[in-house]
Amino acid sequence: MFLNAVRGFCMALADSVPGVSGGTIAFLLGFYDEFINSLNDMIGKDNAKRKAALVFLIKLGIGWVIGFGASVMVLSSLFQVHIYEISSVFLGLTLFAIPLVVKEEWASIKGKAGCLVFTLIGMALVFCISYFEHMTVGLGLYLFFAAMIAITAMVLPGISGSTLLLIFGLYVPVINAIHEFMHLNLSYLPVLVIFGLGVLTGIVSIIKIIKICLAKHRSQTIYMILGLMIGSLYAITQGPTTLDVPQPPMSFSTFHIGFFILGAVILAGLELLKTRLEKQ
Repeated sequence: MFLNAVRGFCMALADSVPGVSGGTIAFLLGFYDEFINSLNDMIGKDNAKRKAALVFLIKLGIGWVIGFGASVMVLSSLFQVHIYEISSVFLGLTLFAIPLVVKEEWASIKGKAGCLVFTLIGMALVFCISYFEHMTVGLGLYLFFAAMIAITAMVLPGISGSTLLLIFGLYVPVINAIHEFMHLNLSYLPVLVIFGLGVLTGIVSIIKIIKICLAKHRSQTIYMILGLMIGSLYAITQGPTTLDVPQPPMSFSTFHIGFFILGAVILAGLELLKTRLEKQ
């Protein structure tokens, strides 16, 4: 119980901030395949597997809710005031996570440099999303489809779903809506319902695809995930432009090396946690 709650807590901390996705944390802590299989079993027809998956996901979910709630209480104000410091942490988290993913999946990508084209596809995907971020559509549909895409990214160990919300200009509004709802401001409920429906639709749509890709095309999938992570570095530097009061993109003058290193320290802590958990 405690082990999976800790795993969920760590995933929530990652999911709540633009940078490394919760899927990446699951990958680094060594339970990503179990996580994906459980989600897949939940929408499958085997009742025994569904029951086991439900128990696992509830334990994971308890930690996730606690971690996400704690993050939202802090981030809703901190993000507006210290955007460049936080973005520097995100850059450190993402950049230093790339070699860790390579290390974890070396057996599946070694000697398959031809799959680098999938890395380029992943990078291009992030750039395209960033380029088309100002498309004008109905707010409800926009929020729904943004949630679908974001949850897909949160499940994938690559670009963070929060990074995509940042690109879409929805990160701060969604965080604020969750923060206000936690304070029993029910006027934000319609926004969260639409967002939640988009999340559920995204999960149902993508899980089976991810499971098949990891099982039959793991090398190509890992190379594409690496591309998403590399591309998200650009998205993070553009994050300040999506605030309610837009700020200039991150530059060398607004980059904070100390917070960047903090991102690396956090990842080192996660690696240590993984080692400790594996010994239990």
